[in-house]
Amino acid sequence: MNPEITVVRPGALTTVQDAGRPGHAHLGVPRSGALDAPALRLANRLLGNAPDAAALETTVTGCALRPGRAVTVVVGGAPCPVTVDGRPAAWGTPVHVPAGAVLDAGTATAGLRSYVAVAGGVAVAPVLGSRSTDLLSGLGPEPLRAGDVLPLGDPTGRTALPGAAPWPAPPAELVLPLRPGPRADWFTAAALRTLFSATYRVSPHSNRVGLRTEGPPLERARPGELPSEGMVLGSVQVPPDGRPVVFLNDHPTTGGYPVIGVVTEPGLASAAQAPAGTPVRFTPG
Repeated sequence: MNPEITVVRPGALTTVQDAGRPGHAHLGVPRSGALDAPALRLANRLLGNAPDAAALETTVTGCALRPGRAVTVVVGGAPCPVTVDGRPAAWGTPVHVPAGAVLDAGTATAGLRSYVAVAGGVAVAPVLGSRSTDLLSGLGPEPLRAGDVLPLGDPTGRTALPGAAPWPAPPAELVLPLRPGPRADWFTAAALRTLFSATYRVSPHSNRVGLRTEGPPLERARPGELPSEGMVLGSVQVPPDGRPVVFLNDHPTTGGYPVIGVVTEPGLASAAQAPAGTPVRFTPG
């Protein structure tokens, strides 16, 4: 049987993601990679894969796949119903899928993004050292479509871990630790108090590029805009409407709006699982 898997149902947005391609921002290339990196690592650990093996990141509606050979799969991240040829299967733990059977990871019951990891990993050709899809630059494979065939790597030979793992629950409230700067002085003292005291909500316009927020605008202390300058993962940029935008993995590497602070990287994983309307609070980090 072929070491590959065929996409039966791609879902709303399913992409190949691994640990990303850091180190290329000077070339204008974002990091990309799994938004919920701990979920990807845990799914790979359960399968005996390398921590950075590529998997599929689904968005809300999941996906369905048909392997050409028998495979072991873990569906983790956002909880969702899992079936194999229509029969219920376990979420969050290794599942055997026979050759030709259809694994279906359904619509998330909480959170946003589920991860479908396969023993051996998804072995599409790497670009700049990563197999990740980057929605901003277009690097890596395109988002999945029905009928796409993805090559699989060879399993490592390490035994999949039995039983369920302690998966974190999606956040009921998103709490983001933030370090002020480098352009906090472009905002009034009242704006900084608002940032750390107000409750924002996740905007439905959020995506892999950035988590947009709805809530009170932040008052500027000085007019005008900056020349483009470098942006890092977690930058909180404030566009003209005054609502903070948290840059996620597919963020641009430069920008001209002032950055009031930076969310520390460990706080970003929960942002991957926060649907529209989730309360957001920024705390001093």
